[in-house]
Amino acid sequence: MSEFYSQHDRLYVGVDCVIFGLHNGELSLLLTKRRFEPEMGKWSLIGGFVGRGESVEEAASRVLSDLTGLNQIYMEQVGAFGAVDRDPGERVVSVAFFALISLDDLDSEVKEGMDARWFGLNELPRLGFDHPAMIEKALKKMRRKFATEPTAFNLLPKMFTLSQLQSLYETIGGEVLDKRNFRKRVADVPCIVSTEYIDKTTSRRGARLYKFDEETYKLNPHFKI
Repeated sequence: MSEFYSQHDRLYVGVDCVIFGLHNGELSLLLTKRRFEPEMGKWSLIGGFVGRGESVEEAASRVLSDLTGLNQIYMEQVGAFGAVDRDPGERVVSVAFFALISLDDLDSEVKEGMDARWFGLNELPRLGFDHPAMIEKALKKMRRKFATEPTAFNLLPKMFTLSQLQSLYETIGGEVLDKRNFRKRVADVPCIVSTEYIDKTTSRRGARLYKFDEETYKLNPHFKI
């Protein structure tokens, strides 16, 4: 190590993951119980330290995979959090990410083994560190992306009804949408395509199932609902 580097303080670099999913039709966060001090036994965002041979993105992907049993999870960097006193254990700068997962894909055995649980955004337990600020910033960034990018489909099953799609956008935006206007807007989005399948779990008549067509989106990357 050169003298220039040795003259400066060293600190830890961590990652924290704000994991969103639709649980019982409600936008929720996946939290875990801390198994060590500080804040041992309390609910927390899942996180970890960046390894010497990892980028922050690789570290976040590893943490997400360990918790959910999934790979290639959609995630976006939220920002860095580096207040001097943010972690009473050591001097830690953390890079936060938000992730979107569909409950259909989640490995429940892995989740239970990690002592993880879904919490609705209106019933979050008291969280330590600067995790509330991370969640608030992640929500704002996620909502902006939902307006102009097809990120919402990471929360839905592979095939979904228009009612499920509308419910998702109402949940994210926090407001009730007019059904007729919403469906008109959806009809103008080429990458949301009708399938031959009918969902009959909610009514005898059933509802048409739709899917997000990634190839169509690549050819015509127009998206606005």
